[in-house]
Amino acid sequence: MIILGIETSCDETSVGIIRADKKNGKVEVLANVVASSLSLHAKTGGIIPEIAAREQVKYIIPAIEKAFKNLSNAREEIDAIAVTIGPGLIGSLLVGVETARAIAYAWKKPLISVNHLFGHIYANWIKQENDNQIEFPVVALIVSGGHTDLVLIKNHGDIKWLGGTRDDAAGEAFDKTGRLLGLTYPGGPQIEKMATGVTKDIFNFPRPLIDSNDFDFSFSGLKTAVLRQVERKQKDNGLNKEVVKNICYSLQNAIFDVLIKKTMTATKKFKAKSIVLGGGVAANQTLKKYFENYIKKNNPDIKLFIPPKHLCTDNGAMICAAGFFNYEKTPWEKITANPELYFD
Repeated sequence: MIILGIETSCDETSVGIIRADKKNGKVEVLANVVASSLSLHAKTGGIIPEIAAREQVKYIIPAIEKAFKNLSNAREEIDAIAVTIGPGLIGSLLVGVETARAIAYAWKKPLISVNHLFGHIYANWIKQENDNQIEFPVVALIVSGGHTDLVLIKNHGDIKWLGGTRDDAAGEAFDKTGRLLGLTYPGGPQIEKMATGVTKDIFNFPRPLIDSNDFDFSFSGLKTAVLRQVERKQKDNGLNKEVVKNICYSLQNAIFDVLIKKTMTATKKFKAKSIVLGGGVAANQTLKKYFENYIKKNNPDIKLFIPPKHLCTDNGAMICAAGFFNYEKTPWEKITANPELYFD
């Protein structure tokens, strides 16, 4: 089965094409084109929704044409269209949704709506070299600029939300702190880079909700604690590069301690066999190392899965994968018998 996937929830315009095998559930990427307006948003230190949407209008058709180069006859070979319907920026989402609707209508192909967060989860099912089988039940941690959520997956199509952030997402805390420290946008990669080589957690920032009896997160208070420390250092003319590096290290430690504690608590409670991570913050190699070390020491039987960096950030291939496993729960006969559900 070949699926075309379109992702336009934020500033990326991405078109992916996958080949998926119903028998073994393997997903192979045939194309994954990504166009980003990040350089424009870096100038303002954050995403400007109107700019993102305008750029996506320009990018969407060239991205589709480039993805189609790997197919000899896209109209005949593609079996279904998957598209992100949210959450995301409304203007950006409309670009992808209306494009997908037009293709599906013109080609009479089934249209599969995909939750953006499920896309990040299912990036883990895309074929990797030497990959192990993901065993259910699975605890998934979605951690990005806009989202920090824990979900339980008992099987494909059986997904339960466990908890999420009450205010700022982890990635948002990274980005806003990066701006506060004068780092370039996005802040997460810059903070990881600055923290490299630091070995002592000097500031020991608070770990919000780390011991709460739920699976919720909160990072606004942590961000405020960093702000207060920065203000004190600025007042004393002591905000030099070394201090910034230590702040980055302490912030990263605080966020990662909470993410790992909550995830491992959920894993134990629901007797999960696998943990999967998704979202832009999952590309942080320090987070990966911390998770691996914790699991090796405390839960060596748990399998950990994190997509490669290019599949952690927003992309069309992950939407294809999520669409495929969602589509498996919707027989062809049901879709073709009710075309008005997809082509109205």
